[in-house]
Amino acid sequence: MNIIFRVDSSYEMGTGHVMRCLTLANELKKEKAKVSFICRELPGNLANYIRDKGYHVFLLPFQSDRTYASWLQVDWETDAMETAQILIKCSPVDWLIIDHYGIDYRWEKLIEENVMKIVVIDDLADRPHQCSIVLDQNSSHAEDRYQGLVPKSCVKLMGTSYAILRPEFRTFRKQLAERDGSINRILVFFGGTDPTNETLKALQALNNFQFSYLHIDVVVGEMNTNKDVIEQMCNTMPNVFFHCQIDYMAELMWKADFSIGAGGSSTWERCYLGLPSLSIVTADNQREITKLVHDKGAACCLGVSAEVTTKRIENEMNTMLANPLLVKEISGKALQLMGEDKFNEVIDMIIGGGNDSH
Repeated sequence: MNIIFRVDSSYEMGTGHVMRCLTLANELKKEKAKVSFICRELPGNLANYIRDKGYHVFLLPFQSDRTYASWLQVDWETDAMETAQILIKCSPVDWLIIDHYGIDYRWEKLIEENVMKIVVIDDLADRPHQCSIVLDQNSSHAEDRYQGLVPKSCVKLMGTSYAILRPEFRTFRKQLAERDGSINRILVFFGGTDPTNETLKALQALNNFQFSYLHIDVVVGEMNTNKDVIEQMCNTMPNVFFHCQIDYMAELMWKADFSIGAGGSSTWERCYLGLPSLSIVTADNQREITKLVHDKGAACCLGVSAEVTTKRIENEMNTMLANPLLVKEISGKALQLMGEDKFNEVIDMIIGGGNDSH
Protein backbone atom coordinates (compact mmCIF):
# COMPACT_ATOMS: atom_id res chain seq x y z
CA MET A 1 0.00 0.00 0.00
CA ASN A 2 1.37 3.38 -1.05
CA ILE A 3 0.50 6.22 1.37
CA ILE A 4 1.58 9.87 1.12
CA PHE A 5 1.20 12.64 3.72
CA ARG A 6 0.75 16.32 2.79
CA VAL A 7 1.82 18.42 5.80
CA ASP A 8 3.88 21.58 6.37
CA SER A 9 5.88 23.05 9.23
CA SER A 10 7.89 26.21 9.82
CA TYR A 11 9.19 28.45 12.59
CA GLU A 12 5.63 29.77 12.98
CA MET A 13 3.46 26.68 12.76
CA GLY A 14 2.88 23.04 12.02
CA THR A 15 5.30 21.16 14.29
CA GLY A 16 2.45 19.38 16.10
CA HIS A 17 0.92 18.44 12.74
CA VAL A 18 4.16 16.83 11.56
CA MET A 19 4.54 14.95 14.86
CA ARG A 20 1.04 13.46 14.71
CA CYS A 21 1.54 12.53 11.04
CA LEU A 22 4.78 10.76 11.96
CA THR A 23 2.95 8.84 14.69
CA LEU A 24 0.38 7.69 12.13
CA ALA A 25 3.14 6.98 9.56
CA ASN A 26 5.05 4.75 12.00
CA GLU A 27 1.94 2.64 12.67
CA LEU A 28 1.19 2.32 8.94
CA LYS A 29 4.81 1.37 8.26
CA LYS A 30 4.46 -1.47 10.79
CA GLU A 31 1.62 -2.74 8.58
CA LYS A 32 4.07 -2.83 5.64
CA ALA A 33 2.74 0.31 3.94
CA LYS A 34 5.14 2.40 1.88
CA VAL A 35 4.98 5.91 3.37
CA SER A 36 6.37 9.23 2.13
CA PHE A 37 5.76 12.94 2.76
CA ILE A 38 5.15 16.04 0.66
CA CYS A 39 6.18 19.27 2.44
CA ARG A 40 6.85 22.83 1.34
CA GLU A 41 10.39 24.04 1.99
CA LEU A 42 9.40 26.75 4.47
CA PRO A 43 11.95 28.36 6.83
CA GLY A 44 12.21 26.17 9.93
CA ASN A 45 10.64 23.11 8.28
CA LEU A 46 11.08 19.61 9.72
CA ALA A 47 11.93 17.80 6.46
CA ASN A 48 15.31 16.60 7.78
CA TYR A 49 13.68 15.38 10.98
CA ILE A 50 11.13 13.39 8.92
CA ARG A 51 13.98 11.92 6.83
CA ASP A 52 15.84 10.97 10.01
CA LYS A 53 12.76 8.96 10.98
CA GLY A 54 13.18 6.91 7.80
CA TYR A 55 10.77 8.55 5.32
CA HIS A 56 11.30 10.05 1.89
CA VAL A 57 10.29 13.72 1.68
CA PHE A 58 9.27 15.42 -1.57
CA LEU A 59 9.91 19.14 -1.18
CA LEU A 60 7.75 21.81 -2.80
CA PRO A 61 9.72 25.01 -3.54
CA PHE A 62 9.66 27.93 -1.10
CA GLN A 63 8.18 31.12 -2.56
CA SER A 64 10.27 33.90 -1.05
CA ASP A 65 7.96 36.80 -1.96
CA ARG A 66 5.35 35.59 0.57
CA THR A 67 2.41 37.24 -1.22
CA TYR A 68 0.16 34.69 0.45
CA ALA A 69 0.19 35.03 4.25
CA SER A 70 -1.79 31.84 4.54
CA TRP A 71 -0.82 28.41 5.88
CA LEU A 72 0.10 27.30 2.34
CA GLN A 73 2.33 30.34 1.59
CA VAL A 74 1.24 30.05 -2.08
CA ASP A 75 -2.18 30.10 -3.75
CA TRP A 76 -4.05 26.81 -3.35
CA GLU A 77 -4.11 26.02 -7.08
CA THR A 78 -0.31 26.26 -7.34
CA ASP A 79 0.06 24.01 -4.32
CA ALA A 80 -2.42 21.47 -5.68
CA MET A 81 -0.77 21.37 -9.11
CA GLU A 82 2.73 20.98 -7.63
CA THR A 83 1.45 18.21 -5.35
CA ALA A 84 -0.36 16.50 -8.25
CA GLN A 85 2.89 16.30 -10.24
CA ILE A 86 4.51 14.36 -7.37
CA LEU A 87 1.46 12.11 -6.96
CA ILE A 88 1.54 11.22 -10.68
CA LYS A 89 5.21 10.19 -10.36
CA CYS A 90 4.33 8.04 -7.32
CA SER A 91 1.25 6.46 -8.91
CA PRO A 92 -0.68 4.50 -7.85
CA VAL A 93 -1.27 6.27 -4.52
CA ASP A 94 -3.73 4.39 -2.30
CA TRP A 95 -4.17 7.13 0.30
CA LEU A 96 -3.27 10.78 0.53
CA ILE A 97 -3.39 11.91 4.17
CA ILE A 98 -3.74 15.69 4.51
CA ASP A 99 -3.02 17.54 7.76
CA HIS A 100 -3.12 21.18 6.73
CA TYR A 101 -5.31 24.18 7.67
CA GLY A 102 -4.64 25.77 4.26
CA ILE A 103 -6.25 22.95 2.27
CA ASP A 104 -9.97 22.49 1.53
CA TYR A 105 -12.31 20.77 -0.96
CA ARG A 106 -11.13 22.91 -3.94
CA TRP A 107 -7.56 21.62 -3.55
CA GLU A 108 -8.79 18.09 -2.86
CA LYS A 109 -11.05 18.03 -5.94
CA LEU A 110 -8.15 19.14 -8.10
CA ILE A 111 -5.92 16.23 -7.06
CA GLU A 112 -8.50 13.49 -6.34
CA GLU A 113 -8.02 11.83 -9.73
CA ASN A 114 -4.35 11.20 -8.78
CA VAL A 115 -5.14 9.22 -5.61
CA MET A 116 -7.48 6.38 -4.67
CA LYS A 117 -8.73 7.93 -1.44
CA ILE A 118 -8.14 10.92 0.83
CA VAL A 119 -7.97 11.18 4.62
CA VAL A 120 -8.24 14.65 6.14
CA ILE A 121 -6.89 15.24 9.65
CA ASP A 122 -8.58 18.37 10.97
CA ASP A 123 -9.63 19.94 14.23
CA LEU A 124 -11.26 23.17 13.11
CA ALA A 125 -14.34 22.04 11.12
CA ASP A 126 -14.32 25.46 9.47
CA ARG A 127 -14.20 24.50 5.77
CA PRO A 128 -15.59 21.82 3.42
CA HIS A 129 -13.57 18.75 2.37
CA GLN A 130 -13.70 16.18 -0.41
CA CYS A 131 -12.50 13.05 1.39
CA SER A 132 -13.29 9.44 2.33
CA ILE A 133 -12.34 9.82 6.02
CA VAL A 134 -12.15 12.86 8.28
CA LEU A 135 -10.23 12.36 11.52
CA ASP A 136 -10.77 14.94 14.28
CA GLN A 137 -9.24 13.97 17.62
CA ASN A 138 -10.74 16.94 19.45
CA SER A 139 -13.51 16.71 21.96
CA SER A 140 -16.24 19.11 20.89
CA HIS A 141 -19.56 20.52 22.02
CA ALA A 142 -20.84 20.10 18.44
CA GLU A 143 -21.17 16.41 17.58
CA ASP A 144 -22.43 17.22 14.07
CA ARG A 145 -19.68 19.75 13.35
CA TYR A 146 -18.81 18.19 9.96
CA GLN A 147 -22.43 18.01 8.78
CA GLY A 148 -22.48 19.55 5.32
CA LEU A 149 -18.69 19.93 5.24
CA VAL A 150 -17.88 16.41 3.98
CA PRO A 151 -19.63 14.03 1.53
CA LYS A 152 -22.43 11.88 3.01
CA SER A 153 -20.31 8.77 2.37
CA CYS A 154 -17.37 10.19 4.38
CA VAL A 155 -16.49 8.24 7.54
CA LYS A 156 -16.22 10.64 10.48
CA LEU A 157 -13.77 9.51 13.18
CA MET A 158 -14.30 12.11 15.87
CA GLY A 159 -13.39 12.67 19.49
CA THR A 160 -10.57 12.06 21.93
CA SER A 161 -10.91 8.27 21.53
CA TYR A 162 -9.15 8.77 18.18
CA ALA A 163 -6.28 10.86 19.60
CA ILE A 164 -3.08 10.28 17.64
CA LEU A 165 -0.68 9.25 20.40
CA ARG A 166 2.69 7.54 20.10
CA PRO A 167 2.89 3.96 21.48
CA GLU A 168 4.97 5.04 24.49
CA PHE A 169 1.99 7.02 25.79
CA ARG A 170 0.00 3.79 25.93
CA THR A 171 2.91 2.07 27.70
CA PHE A 172 3.08 4.75 30.39
CA ARG A 173 -0.71 4.92 30.73
CA LYS A 174 -0.63 1.25 31.83
CA GLN A 175 1.94 2.14 34.51
CA LEU A 176 0.05 5.22 35.70
CA ALA A 177 -0.53 5.51 39.43
CA GLU A 178 -3.31 7.73 40.71
CA ARG A 179 -1.99 11.24 41.24
CA ASP A 180 -2.49 12.53 44.79
CA GLY A 181 -2.37 16.22 43.89
CA SER A 182 1.00 16.98 45.47
CA ILE A 183 3.43 18.83 43.18
CA ASN A 184 7.17 18.15 43.28
CA ARG A 185 7.94 17.93 39.57
CA ILE A 186 6.81 20.29 36.79
CA LEU A 187 7.00 19.96 33.01
CA VAL A 188 7.16 23.13 30.87
CA PHE A 189 6.48 22.57 27.15
CA PHE A 190 4.97 25.00 24.62
CA GLY A 191 5.19 23.01 21.40
CA GLY A 192 7.96 22.62 18.87
CA THR A 193 8.50 26.28 18.00
CA ASP A 194 6.79 28.35 20.73
CA PRO A 195 6.69 31.48 18.51
CA THR A 196 5.32 33.71 21.31
CA ASN A 197 8.13 32.61 23.68
CA GLU A 198 5.90 31.41 26.51
CA THR A 199 8.66 29.06 27.73
CA LEU A 200 10.80 31.98 28.85
CA LYS A 201 7.77 33.62 30.47
CA ALA A 202 7.04 30.47 32.46
CA LEU A 203 10.69 30.15 33.49
CA GLN A 204 10.73 33.73 34.73
CA ALA A 205 7.62 32.98 36.79
CA LEU A 206 9.25 29.88 38.29
CA ASN A 207 12.60 31.59 38.94
CA ASN A 208 11.49 32.38 42.45
CA PHE A 209 12.68 31.17 45.85
CA GLN A 210 9.31 29.61 46.73
CA PHE A 211 9.63 27.23 43.75
CA SER A 212 13.29 26.31 44.28
CA TYR A 213 12.45 22.88 45.74
CA LEU A 214 10.61 21.80 42.56
CA HIS A 215 12.23 19.65 39.87
CA ILE A 216 11.45 21.47 36.60
CA ASP A 217 11.85 19.88 33.14
CA VAL A 218 11.84 22.36 30.25
CA VAL A 219 11.33 20.97 26.74
CA VAL A 220 11.86 22.89 23.49
CA GLY A 221 11.92 21.88 19.82
CA GLU A 222 14.96 22.15 17.57
CA MET A 223 13.18 24.90 15.58
CA ASN A 224 12.55 27.10 18.64
CA THR A 225 14.39 30.32 17.72
CA ASN A 226 14.82 31.20 21.42
CA LYS A 227 16.24 27.83 22.47
CA ASP A 228 19.76 29.15 23.24
CA VAL A 229 18.42 31.90 25.52
CA ILE A 230 16.12 29.39 27.22
CA GLU A 231 19.00 26.95 27.74
CA GLN A 232 21.16 29.71 29.25
CA MET A 233 18.40 30.61 31.70
CA CYS A 234 17.88 26.95 32.62
CA ASN A 235 21.59 26.69 33.37
CA THR A 236 21.31 29.52 35.92
CA MET A 237 18.56 27.66 37.83
CA PRO A 238 19.89 24.59 39.70
CA ASN A 239 16.48 22.88 39.85
CA VAL A 240 15.76 23.23 36.12
CA PHE A 241 16.66 20.66 33.43
CA PHE A 242 16.75 21.56 29.73
CA HIS A 243 15.66 19.09 26.98
CA CYS A 244 15.73 19.77 23.21
CA GLN A 245 13.89 17.83 20.45
CA ILE A 246 13.36 14.73 22.58
CA ASP A 247 11.66 11.39 21.95
CA TYR A 248 10.83 10.67 25.61
CA MET A 249 8.01 13.17 26.18
CA ALA A 250 5.66 10.47 27.45
CA GLU A 251 8.14 9.56 30.18
CA LEU A 252 8.51 13.20 31.28
CA MET A 253 4.72 13.62 31.39
CA TRP A 254 4.38 10.39 33.35
CA LYS A 255 6.99 11.54 35.89
CA ALA A 256 5.61 15.08 36.19
CA ASP A 257 3.04 16.09 38.81
CA PHE A 258 2.00 19.23 36.95
CA SER A 259 2.54 20.94 33.61
CA ILE A 260 2.58 24.42 32.10
CA GLY A 261 2.04 24.38 28.34
CA ALA A 262 0.27 25.44 25.17
CA GLY A 263 -3.28 24.52 24.27
CA GLY A 264 -2.33 22.58 21.13
CA SER A 265 -2.23 18.85 20.34
CA SER A 266 -0.12 18.10 23.44
CA THR A 267 -3.33 18.84 25.40
CA TRP A 268 -4.47 15.28 24.59
CA GLU A 269 -1.11 13.80 25.57
CA ARG A 270 -1.37 15.48 28.97
CA CYS A 271 -4.99 14.41 29.45
CA TYR A 272 -4.20 10.83 28.41
CA LEU A 273 -1.68 10.58 31.25
CA GLY A 274 -3.89 12.51 33.69
CA LEU A 275 -1.33 15.32 33.91
CA PRO A 276 -2.96 18.44 35.40
CA SER A 277 -1.87 21.66 33.75
CA LEU A 278 -1.99 25.40 33.34
CA SER A 279 -2.53 26.02 29.64
CA ILE A 280 -2.01 29.15 27.56
CA VAL A 281 -3.57 29.74 24.13
CA THR A 282 -0.67 30.48 21.75
CA ALA A 283 -2.57 30.30 18.41
CA ASP A 284 -6.14 30.97 17.25
CA ASN A 285 -6.75 27.33 16.33
CA GLN A 286 -6.20 26.36 20.00
CA ARG A 287 -8.99 28.53 21.42
CA GLU A 288 -11.90 26.11 21.11
CA ILE A 289 -10.24 22.99 22.52
CA THR A 290 -8.48 24.89 25.30
CA LYS A 291 -11.77 26.44 26.42
CA LEU A 292 -13.54 23.09 26.22
CA VAL A 293 -10.90 21.29 28.30
CA HIS A 294 -10.98 24.15 30.82
CA ASP A 295 -14.80 24.05 31.00
CA LYS A 296 -14.65 20.29 31.67
CA GLY A 297 -12.28 20.96 34.58
CA ALA A 298 -9.52 18.91 32.90
CA ALA A 299 -7.02 21.82 32.82
CA CYS A 300 -6.81 25.43 33.95
CA CYS A 301 -6.62 27.84 31.02
CA LEU A 302 -4.95 31.18 31.79
CA GLY A 303 -6.11 32.78 28.55
CA VAL A 304 -4.42 34.07 25.40
CA SER A 305 -0.62 34.42 25.47
CA ALA A 306 -0.62 38.19 24.90
CA GLU A 307 -2.72 38.65 28.05
CA VAL A 308 -0.92 36.19 30.34
CA THR A 309 1.78 37.79 32.49
CA THR A 310 4.65 36.21 34.41
CA LYS A 311 2.92 37.29 37.63
CA ARG A 312 -0.29 35.50 36.61
CA ILE A 313 1.60 32.23 36.08
CA GLU A 314 3.34 32.65 39.44
CA ASN A 315 0.04 33.32 41.25
CA GLU A 316 -1.71 30.34 39.61
CA MET A 317 1.17 28.04 40.48
CA ASN A 318 0.94 29.16 44.12
CA THR A 319 -2.80 28.41 44.04
CA MET A 320 -2.17 24.91 42.69
CA LEU A 321 0.60 24.16 45.19
CA ALA A 322 -1.73 25.17 48.02
CA ASN A 323 -4.64 23.04 46.72
CA PRO A 324 -3.64 19.39 46.19
CA LEU A 325 -7.31 18.32 46.16
CA LEU A 326 -7.98 20.66 43.21
CA VAL A 327 -4.90 19.32 41.37
CA LYS A 328 -6.05 15.74 41.96
CA GLU A 329 -9.54 16.61 40.69
CA ILE A 330 -8.11 18.15 37.48
CA SER A 331 -6.07 14.97 36.92
CA GLY A 332 -9.14 12.75 37.29
CA LYS A 333 -11.21 14.87 34.91
CA ALA A 334 -8.39 14.88 32.35
CA LEU A 335 -8.34 11.07 32.35
CA GLN A 336 -12.14 10.91 32.07
CA LEU A 337 -12.11 13.23 29.07
CA MET A 338 -10.07 10.81 26.95
CA GLY A 339 -12.54 7.91 26.88
CA GLU A 340 -11.88 4.56 25.22
CA ASP A 341 -8.76 4.30 23.04
CA LYS A 342 -9.79 3.65 19.40
CA PHE A 343 -6.62 4.71 17.58
CA ASN A 344 -6.08 1.19 16.20
CA GLU A 345 -9.39 1.52 14.35
CA VAL A 346 -7.88 4.39 12.34
CA ILE A 347 -4.98 2.19 11.22
CA ASP A 348 -7.30 -0.74 10.47
CA MET A 349 -9.56 1.45 8.33
CA ILE A 350 -6.70 2.82 6.25
CA ILE A 351 -4.97 -0.52 5.79
CA GLY A 352 -8.38 -2.11 5.07
CA GLY A 353 -9.04 0.46 2.35
CA GLY A 354 -11.60 2.50 4.26
CA ASN A 355 -14.31 -0.12 4.33
CA ASP A 356 -15.75 -0.09 7.81
CA SER A 357 -19.12 -0.15 9.47
CA HIS A 358 -18.78 3.28 11.19
